[in-house]
Amino acid sequence: MQDGFLGYRTSFMLDFVVVALVAVVPLLILSLWTVKARRNYRGHRNLQLLLATVLLAAVVAFEIDLHWIQGGWQKIVAKRVPALSDADMATVRLALRIHLVFAITTPLLWIATIALALRKFRQPPVPGPHSPTHKVLGWLSALDLTLTSVTGLIFYYLAFVRGI
Repeated sequence: MQDGFLGYRTSFMLDFVVVALVAVVPLLILSLWTVKARRNYRGHRNLQLLLATVLLAAVVAFEIDLHWIQGGWQKIVAKRVPALSDADMATVRLALRIHLVFAITTPLLWIATIALALRKFRQPPVPGPHSPTHKVLGWLSALDLTLTSVTGLIFYYLAFVRGI
């Protein structure tokens, strides 16, 4: 029996966030290509704002669904057949803790990167004195977001896919 649209005993929003985690990295690469190869600073800004808005909405909806509607990830995992052993649950908890390190720092870095860019770059956006700082923050944000995606997919696999 399945609850999520990916075919596992999850929730719709959990599967939606997994799809978003897969989609966000190629879109992030597209955004970086837009600015590096095409020198399209406005396109880069717009794509980053779109990604940030969509991911913020998805994460808020996911958190509401996960904690208030589903009652927490453990209750979703409890619907698994076969059930996870204590050792497997310990591995899942460790994977979640590692994921949360990146999932918590990513929005903080991204908010700082975007807020500073909106304040410090002219309109339309062009390179300026803030560019070196923005480049460092941007790459840190991109790396953090990629690690959020990878660790989130690992958690999903360990908690809901492996052994089914």
